[in-house]
Amino acid sequence: MQANDVRVLKGAAVPTLAVGLLAVVLSAVLTGVKGALGAGIGLVLVAVFFTLGLVVVSWAGRVSPMAMMTAAVVGYVVKVLAIMAMLTAFQGTTAFNSRAFALSVIACTLAWTVGEMRGFLKLKMLYVEPDAQVPGQGPR
Repeated sequence: MQANDVRVLKGAAVPTLAVGLLAVVLSAVLTGVKGALGAGIGLVLVAVFFTLGLVVVSWAGRVSPMAMMTAAVVGYVVKVLAIMAMLTAFQGTTAFNSRAFALSVIACTLAWTVGEMRGFLKLKMLYVEPDAQVPGQGPR
């Protein structure tokens, strides 16, 4: 991972951790140990899925911009489908509170997304190379 990617990861992970821990505490107070366990599992699920997604997009970015865009879109679809599958699979579980799990996943996903957007905005990266040569035209 490049330094920019690490800053974006940190900018997304810190607020997600804060929201997830708040969800764990609130779930523990409102629904007991099973709620805290469900919220904790939701936090871990979001953190792992979205960290892996950012790592894959970062790796693909070193290959080419096309590969980066493809990895981002495919990664997003895979994450959404995987999280939906997990929510469906754990819907009727009695090991932990599935409602706390679902709400924690939603809250942590929103926190990650906002943190990642904020991280990218703070990078102030150029998306156009200022001194790039136009192909087919000689030096100016």
